[in-house]
Amino acid sequence: MTNAWSLLYDELKMDENTFDIKMTESRRYKYSEDEILKELSDYITGTYNQHYSAGDDKIQTLDLIEACGDGEAFCRSNILKYASRYDKKGTARRDIMKILHYAVLLMHFNDKNAKREDYPNR
Repeated sequence: MTNAWSLLYDELKMDENTFDIKMTESRRYKYSEDEILKELSDYITGTYNQHYSAGDDKIQTLDLIEACGDGEAFCRSNILKYASRYDKKGTARRDIMKILHYAVLLMHFNDKNAKREDYPNR
């Protein structure tokens, strides 16, 4: 995991005897990112039992939206929807989880649909 100390260490080209900082696992992330990502992962896993699907094929509505070429737009729109109503219903944390889930889905569709371009060296 790259952090500010490891970057400084690399920049100064220190060897292992010069500078030694030990970070415990619990102090690795200042803002509890690891715990939040675990919670997000659990939330996403839980949503798979809630989705509507067609028969035994487990085709979800999002699969149909993607087939129409609207996957990215759908995810962006839902991010905006949940962000604009953030905490208006007293469900701030749930709204954030939905925003993050749609952001993960948007990243999936972006990566899947991205056109890879080779840029000339300058």
